Amino acid sequence: MERLRLVIVTGMSGAGKSTAMKMMEDMGFFCIDNLPMPLLDKLVDFGMTFRTDNQKMAIGTDVRSGDGLERVDEMIRMLAEKEAHCEILFLDAEDGVLVKRYKETRRTHPLAQGDRVDKGIARERKKLSVLKLKADYIIDTSRMLTRELKAELERIFMRNENYMSLFVTILSFGFKYGIPEDADLVMDVRFLPNPYYIDELKPKTGNDVEIQQYVMQFPDATKFLDKYEDLIKFLIPNYISEGKTQLVIAIGCTGGKHRSVTLANELYKRLAGNEGYGLKIEHRDIGKDAQRGK
Repeated sequence: MERLRLVIVTGMSGAGKSTAMKMMEDMGFFCIDNLPMPLLDKLVDFGMTFRTDNQKMAIGTDVRSGDGLERVDEMIRMLAEKEAHCEILFLDAEDGVLVKRYKETRRTHPLAQGDRVDKGIARERKKLSVLKLKADYIIDTSRMLTRELKAELERIFMRNENYMSLFVTILSFGFKYGIPEDADLVMDVRFLPNPYYIDELKPKTGNDVEIQQYVMQFPDATKFLDKYEDLIKFLIPNYISEGKTQLVIAIGCTGGKHRSVTLANELYKRLAGNEGYGLKIEHRDIGKDAQRGK
């Protein structure tokens, strides 16, 4: 009989805890949300006494559990004594993203206490700070799609692959539409010749072979990628060691359609296949010229 695996699912309100719990239920976990911490040992006793083929539990808890959060250390020690394998999954998101989500859903933050949402978020972040430090997995959902969160949870809890604490987004953009507010690193590739001024290339994008061949024919394009790849590979391990969970690498050209898309794709290819962090690519402004032309 396999050992009981217990995952405590917690984190900031609005960061996706309920969604994660539903996904874990689909993965075969027996899920209970908002279980008071003092009842956790009773639940584990029950699970270990009446063993079934399913020895996976996910327990959702957050600031609504009140003083029970302060007993997490005690609970983990107790579970270790009972030979239950306990892990903590902490879902987080940037304050601005949480505020936006609350405004969109028109929900009331549990710690706002009649105050503004951002005040409630600040109180909650302080209250959960110790629990976050003890977490085995921290997932920042600020820029995650639902399917990306599902893929990450499946990788950790179904395929039992190594946890990647840092998620890297390579983002192409156009300077004329503004620098992305969430960018950590911004690189300007307008030093390269612009295919926009060649009639047969103008309507195409950096996802088309013709644009890729045009941009990459210039030695400076390859030289740039070599130097930038070397810098990124130096920075990422240091970001991971400092506890950074999200890194947005923004590459911009004038309209975000040709040069930036091509080089973002090339950088993605070079960084793909790593074992230390998650990776995805987005092209923010690739279709905006076509939209404006309608």
